[in-house]
Amino acid sequence: MIFVDNQNNYDASVNIALETYLVENKKVDEPILLFYINDPSIIIGRNQNTIEEVNQPYVEANDIKVVRRMSGGGAVYHDRGNFSFCFIKDGDGSFRDFESFTKPVIDALHKMGATEARLEGRNDLLINGKKFSGNAMYARDGRMTAHGTILFDADLDEVNNALRPRKEKIESKGIKSTRSRVTNIKPYVDEKYRDLSTEEFRDLILLEIFGVDSRDQVPEYHLTEADWQGVYELRAERMGNWDWNYGKSPDFEVSQSHKFPFGLVDFRFNVSGGRIKDATIYGDFFGLGNIQDVEDQLNGVKYDRTAMEEALADVDLTHYLGPVTAEELVEALFD
Repeated sequence: MIFVDNQNNYDASVNIALETYLVENKKVDEPILLFYINDPSIIIGRNQNTIEEVNQPYVEANDIKVVRRMSGGGAVYHDRGNFSFCFIKDGDGSFRDFESFTKPVIDALHKMGATEARLEGRNDLLINGKKFSGNAMYARDGRMTAHGTILFDADLDEVNNALRPRKEKIESKGIKSTRSRVTNIKPYVDEKYRDLSTEEFRDLILLEIFGVDSRDQVPEYHLTEADWQGVYELRAERMGNWDWNYGKSPDFEVSQSHKFPFGLVDFRFNVSGGRIKDATIYGDFFGLGNIQDVEDQLNGVKYDRTAMEEALADVDLTHYLGPVTAEELVEALFD
């Protein structure tokens, strides 16, 4: 096995692109281990509906990045209090064999005092009945990766704040996340490790996995300028743009109503490819204009707060609905 250093890059879109690049481009003949730590971000499973999984107003207000990965499974929250590990190798014969891939990590944690850490169920690492690591896999063209996270000192309140879905009714065939009781592993390791930074703890795990005493003893593949160029091209194509992170969501239906002083407004529409279609607005408001004019303004627009506000900015909504601004109307939809 050989290690790839991501050079302490904390951008989730870059790190997910790097992992994907190493799966899709064979650089060495032996298995690869990759670690990365992300700034606050939500990593969405390949088959999930992003809108269903994230608390979008909270994500926007707190500058939390949303990135869709290539593997399936549920949405996870990352911050600098946790780190991800990725084992990348040829073949898919061990696909779904989470036990073999997580064993090196569990063994390392046992040596550091977290002796109750174990794989339970299909793909979660738990300690005392609480989850501290979720894992997923994907394979492509004879290459595969098994990856997971380690909650070391993450802000667990943010996990709940960022991943809480909104209240409006959404009907989708996207894979839903299941919420488990979670914990950081920090309280369970030996006391001498509890004052470490996430980076320091990650580096000790690295040494334990390779069975060496110092970082310079870890065998490493050094990314070239051409490699990084490939990573950033992949990021631009997928992980760094809205069409991949939101637009790749499965089709879904939205129904949301809001009672304004001038009457009830009931939104109904489908979202396909991340864009609104078949928008219909019902209600008991007394508008002078044909409400279809407003519906037509929304059709084809990204299902995104800013995009919808811009689409309605020049519409005299008072004429069609009552005294309301585009911002207020969209805010009601996303509340």
